[in-house]
Amino acid sequence: MIKKTIFLVTVLILTIGTSTYSQVASPKNLDPSGFATGTASDIPAATPGSPTLEEVATAVGHNKVSINMMWVLIAGFLVMFMQAGFAMVEGGLTRAKNAAHTIAMNFLIYPLGMLGFYVCGFALMFGGFGALGTLGGADSLNSEFSFSLGGHVFGLFGMKGFLLGGSVYDVGILTLFLFQMVFMDTTATIPTGSMAERWKFSSFFIYGLFVGTIIYPIYGNWVWGGGWLATLGKEFGLGHGHVDFAGSSVVHLTGGVLAFVGAALLGPRLGKYNKDGSANAIPGHNIVMAAVGTFILAFGWFGFNAGSTLAATDLRISVVAVNTMIASATGAFAATLYMWLHRTKKPDPTMMLNGMLAGLVAITAPCAFVSVGGAAIIGLISGVLVIEATLFIDQKLKIDDPVGAIAVHGVNGLWGCLALGLFADGTYGDGWNGVAGTVTGLFYGGGLGQFFAQLIGVTVNLIYVGIMGWLMFKFIDKVVGNRVKPEDELFGLDIPEMGVEAYSGMKMDKNSETPLSR
Repeated sequence: MIKKTIFLVTVLILTIGTSTYSQVASPKNLDPSGFATGTASDIPAATPGSPTLEEVATAVGHNKVSINMMWVLIAGFLVMFMQAGFAMVEGGLTRAKNAAHTIAMNFLIYPLGMLGFYVCGFALMFGGFGALGTLGGADSLNSEFSFSLGGHVFGLFGMKGFLLGGSVYDVGILTLFLFQMVFMDTTATIPTGSMAERWKFSSFFIYGLFVGTIIYPIYGNWVWGGGWLATLGKEFGLGHGHVDFAGSSVVHLTGGVLAFVGAALLGPRLGKYNKDGSANAIPGHNIVMAAVGTFILAFGWFGFNAGSTLAATDLRISVVAVNTMIASATGAFAATLYMWLHRTKKPDPTMMLNGMLAGLVAITAPCAFVSVGGAAIIGLISGVLVIEATLFIDQKLKIDDPVGAIAVHGVNGLWGCLALGLFADGTYGDGWNGVAGTVTGLFYGGGLGQFFAQLIGVTVNLIYVGIMGWLMFKFIDKVVGNRVKPEDELFGLDIPEMGVEAYSGMKMDKNSETPLSR
């Protein structure tokens, strides 16, 4: 009886599947938009020899593009969720009296940066990108402003895609826009940590429009949009040009440089430094919140790095994902032991968190090009580097960075790009940036060419983003001012800047939270 039932169910499923396939395969019941129309009587009976080989090939190609597009969209959704992680990390590592202000910056930077990127940022960055390849779609991102010098072409910025209108109103291009927009938003968020607790909200508001409109997109074009840094290999024989798989330089170093310039111009928080120049620790109010935020960031980073294949059919995604995971672990491991055994004799939880984030930032550029062992080494170095950089910036440079954003994103973004030029093992990247052969670093016999391309890329970032950031913050300071009034900073920014408290009804000792001296 059981066997007979199974047989009948199988026949029924096959019958339904065959009739469904006949309906989908037939072009007669589809309108030009791809939506099913007509009635059951319109469905022709299956005939011998159908579907044809051409129809099968078309269906396979369509499915491949669809799978890739869905993968990139899901990865973009993961990266968007990282905004919640940044908000929790920065909110937790700053003081309770400024929590509403800090969280508001992390929230509003998402729409502000997006609008700037939508209006012109995407066009400047990807207007000369060319064919989308794995995402299909129209080949309309085909206009790059460039010039020739000494027989070499230098691409500077794109000129197609403003307001996503006209010929770029295409499913593949909009997929790319979503994915790249959330990357830009990560860059824009980074300075909200380094400038927290004394940054005027009106100044932040103008900054949020600037960064997604012009600062980020121009450098992004040079690396990811086919601009001149990407073509250092084709034009000058320097490896594969400046290679950054998922954003150590384009995203993190850019954000870190803006964070450095902004925090330096803004000055330290009240009570941070004594008259003799020694630094006072100003602890955050919620380490638990910061830890949860770090895990959210680590989760979203799988979309950040693995999604940068722009193709689920590129099976390198498993290598990228494992390298991302391993580097985050070794970064946290190294930071914990370094603080515990050397610096403070205590396993500082805040440095555990920043160690993991440093490992993630550092592996972002080389994640597709290095072995798992290479990823582990890169993460270990980043875990120590983030601590030493934090202390140097805080105690030697006297730049007050409440969350360590400069060390995490800036210093380790730079390290990640250089690490690619050292550890790329020559197993991936054939044809990258139009150069034949795989991406190979110095330690694997690739010579100095790739390392020099990486060095040029990060040096250009420091100069370009540093100058543009300085000009931007100086301009905003003239218009609305960058820093809040001392009395507002002393008693907390939530009420004077935002009109609400993050923790309504809780009484806090304002003076002890912002010591003027010790």
